[in-house]
Amino acid sequence: MPIPTPFASQPVKILSEWCKADGAMANAYYGVVFDRCADGALELVGLGPAYVQARGLSFYTAEAHVCFVRPVHALDEVVVTFQLIDYDEKRIRTYQEMRHVDGWLAATSEILSLHVDLSMPKVTPFPADVRAKIEQMAAAHATLARPSRAGKHIELS
Repeated sequence: MPIPTPFASQPVKILSEWCKADGAMANAYYGVVFDRCADGALELVGLGPAYVQARGLSFYTAEAHVCFVRPVHALDEVVVTFQLIDYDEKRIRTYQEMRHVDGWLAATSEILSLHVDLSMPKVTPFPADVRAKIEQMAAAHATLARPSRAGKHIELS
């Protein structure tokens, strides 16, 4: 199966219970929406719940950086894209954009995930077949421009 470049989620409707009194989505729920998209992208290459159950291996987030660009509100619909931007034998670095269905950028997320053996738990190298799947996704996503917002850090200017 070809790997979408980038992977894009189905539209996600922002639930009213995810929103603050001012109507904007609460920060924590941006993570929920980004996580659901990442789960869908990883499922495409066989790294979803079945992988976790069968192998006892999973991904833990080591670092996350979310940039809030423009708020979304209850009943808005968003689409999230997922791009693998780097990897090594134990880690993947991903970048996601959340866009309103009208096309404007709402938020970005950059994540460093560790591959973990759940029996210990301990960071562990990818098995050869998994590494091949990650390499396949990386090759597909290498055709995309590097996101200009990737690698940002917090600073006062």
